[in-house]
Amino acid sequence: MTQSLRILIGCETSGVMRRAFAARGHDVWSCDLLPSEDGSNRHITGDIRDHLNDGWDLLAVMHPPCTRLCNSGVRWLHVPPRGKTRAQMWAELDEGAALFAACWHAQVPRIAIENPVMHRHARERLPADLPRPQIVQPWWFGEPFFKATGFYLRGLPALQATHRLTPPRRATDPQSHAAWSAIHRAPPGPDRWKIRSRTFEGLAAAAADQWGAHALQAVAA
Repeated sequence: MTQSLRILIGCETSGVMRRAFAARGHDVWSCDLLPSEDGSNRHITGDIRDHLNDGWDLLAVMHPPCTRLCNSGVRWLHVPPRGKTRAQMWAELDEGAALFAACWHAQVPRIAIENPVMHRHARERLPADLPRPQIVQPWWFGEPFFKATGFYLRGLPALQATHRLTPPRRATDPQSHAAWSAIHRAPPGPDRWKIRSRTFEGLAAAAADQWGAHALQAVAA
């Protein structure tokens, strides 16, 4: 590669997306409030909003706090879980929406923000120019799992499947269907959020190849 991009991978501790772009020769950093799981010295521990204007060619925010934004979490706004109040739930919704909006409005020419389909209370708090997300599945990229993942894109193309598998049907192959559903079936516990927010290597490779190539062409033009 004769040219590389400066890339920030936000809200990532696993390093999966960072390593995918790094393997293709890019100057890439991850950032999260928590340390990187792989101990990389190319990880910034801190608030991503403090680093959005550091001269990036591409910003990919992989796991912003979405519990209060997504459809599956809307019920907690009205009947909060034990130990929480309704006021806290709505405050967390506002905080999550503010972080999302800050990343979307970052002065970066190419942006991808991962988030599930959001409920109406979240959408009302988000930028008016937000497009509909592209929804992808790990099995589009050779990974035998179900996990609908939404990407809100600006200046980047929709991802194309690279190795599309045929998902099993629950009615005809319940055992395989259960294995493919491992993300959704993760038991409660301190690491459940890590399991459910996992970035699959096949998806990361596709993003690094396709978004990286698109951005390189745009920079060279």
